[in-house]
Amino acid sequence: MAYHWEKPIKGREGLKPLIRSSGLQGHICWVLGAVFAVLGIVAGAMDASLGLSSMGWLLLALVTFVAGIPSWQTLMLARRLLGIEPKKD
Repeated sequence: MAYHWEKPIKGREGLKPLIRSSGLQGHICWVLGAVFAVLGIVAGAMDASLGLSSMGWLLLALVTFVAGIPSWQTLMLARRLLGIEPKKD
């Protein structure tokens, strides 16, 4: 049984699901990182631990933001190589 990444991508239509999933994964990592950062700031301001210490929440936010970088790089590289420009409002 062949995995989906072992099959060659044919044309633009074959790469659109990769672009969509990379964008979704990047957005999820960004939102989680923002939530963890807010929890860290709130825990520090209240001088309480909300499951983790305030430094733990901020480190978790940093790790989540860094984990999202490959998704954003994949998305931007795929858009650049395919000539798909981001939407301009």
